[in-house]
Amino acid sequence: MPIHQAVLLAVIQGLTEFLPISSSAHLALAPWLLGWKDQGLAFDIALHFGTLLGVLIYFAKDWIRIVAGGVGARRNAEGADQIPRHLLWMLAAGTVPVGIAGLLLKHAAETVFRTPWVIGTMLIVVGLLMAWAERKAKFDRTVSNVTWADALAVGAAQALAVVPGTSRSGITLVAGLFRGLDRASAARFSFLLGTPAIAAAAGDAFLDLYRAGGIPAGERAVFLWGMAVSAVTGCAVIAWFLRFLRRRTLRFFVAYRVVFGILILALAFFRRLAE
Repeated sequence: MPIHQAVLLAVIQGLTEFLPISSSAHLALAPWLLGWKDQGLAFDIALHFGTLLGVLIYFAKDWIRIVAGGVGARRNAEGADQIPRHLLWMLAAGTVPVGIAGLLLKHAAETVFRTPWVIGTMLIVVGLLMAWAERKAKFDRTVSNVTWADALAVGAAQALAVVPGTSRSGITLVAGLFRGLDRASAARFSFLLGTPAIAAAAGDAFLDLYRAGGIPAGERAVFLWGMAVSAVTGCAVIAWFLRFLRRRTLRFFVAYRVVFGILILALAFFRRLAE
């Protein structure tokens, strides 16, 4: 794979992993739309590992406080930025549903679900759910008062992210809004909850890659470029998105998802007619 293609895919991954527009959809569709050979699951794994590094770097201080609070080693600060004492165990419980879904639907997610029809439909459906959440949400709670019920509800929603086109950040953000969190807090909790799931998926995928013989010969530089660019891009996108949500609504992302989904379905339909 040429370096420029790897860098472009890494930028796409970094931009879309943490925005509510579905990284799996964009990574699956980029080769399809640009006429490139599919980059393969191995390179997708490298890009996801890069964005895992990005989210760990951005939330490093939060994770130190979460782990310390979870084991009772440290009191958290008072006020709006307080971390609930049991947040570590809430995040662990909230990760269980997506772990089960991943085990049950892993093969389907990599084959049957990875089609323009599924991706386009999920982009539209979750976009409409996002619009509904914007209308119904109260926006009156923060991460400081997240409950076990919140963690389990958002975690259950995250299980849907195994279907390409759903968007892990998108569906968990929607669930957080329905639970009454303000936009920035819902996104922050979404990123924290998604970190263990991304880490577990990356670890499992790397194990599969190792069993298959590891990184293809001559591709190490390409993989390193992909991981580095996706990490830097992902970290920058998290910072921007959280600032954006403190002042703006999700309307742009709703419109983007719906229009993009319709375009994908239309292209798939006309390509089928042309076959």
